[in-house]
Amino acid sequence: MATLIGTESSVIDTLNHLVELEFDATAAYEAAIRRLDDPVARDQLGQFMNDHLRHIQELGHVLRGMGQRPPNAADFKAVLTQGKVIIGGLVGDIGILSAMRSNEDDTHQAYAQALERDDLAPHLQSTLTGNLADERRHRAWLEDRLSNL
Repeated sequence: MATLIGTESSVIDTLNHLVELEFDATAAYEAAIRRLDDPVARDQLGQFMNDHLRHIQELGHVLRGMGQRPPNAADFKAVLTQGKVIIGGLVGDIGILSAMRSNEDDTHQAYAQALERDDLAPHLQSTLTGNLADERRHRAWLEDRLSNL
């Protein structure tokens, strides 16, 4: 079984995996935006994608500050993330938004797990807390939108 993000042996590995997950999320948002009919949802998902791009920049900055080179692309999981959206496209906006909610569940869990580490510097804990707040906001909007469709 794969290691859960946040439970890796080092903070650097956790941050690298979070960056990769953020690239995955960005790819999923790009795929979802292309497939959605709802212009309000497309606009909102575009804003959420920008949050994920900002997370990549912020986490990359932290990694570079630690003397590391951050990932610059999605990892193999991108196929799985995009796949949820592509499959969701077969059943319209509700399916796409449901797939995106599932993706947000994954990113939410990863940040929550990472924040349970006991070796986070205060500035890193603050960054991760902010990113988790974004994930919660994304998920809440998706849940609300789905309940109104």
